[in-house]
Amino acid sequence: MEEIRSLVLNRAAAVAAKDPEAMLKDNAPDIVEYSLAPPLRQSASTTEGVTAWLGTFQGPMSMEVTDLAITVGGDVAYCTSLNCLTATPAGQAESFSLWFRATLGLCKREGRWLVTHEHLSVPFEMDGSFRASIDLKP
Repeated sequence: MEEIRSLVLNRAAAVAAKDPEAMLKDNAPDIVEYSLAPPLRQSASTTEGVTAWLGTFQGPMSMEVTDLAITVGGDVAYCTSLNCLTATPAGQAESFSLWFRATLGLCKREGRWLVTHEHLSVPFEMDGSFRASIDLKP
């Protein structure tokens, strides 16, 4: 479990370092991604795509991982957490903090844990407005 905990925390540190290669290094080539941004399902992220996304922010970024829970069964594992991205959009003076839910599915391949499934989400209001609930905090 410590290996997976380190993998998750290293991914968060890679966001803070704005290091696209480190952000993707533990992704399996056949990863299934459901990110916060459209479309509903993405093909595997590329360093070019992550670099472009990082370019939409200025100054420092951080990714806080809380409530990390890891379950391992043989060569398959999953983990859940509540994460907080803090960043400043390019051209803006103020930063934002966005809490979101994260679930990772992992498989051990050739002795190494790889992320095979990533699902990130924010809840939405069930009052008919369907507004994303981006103001929630744990």
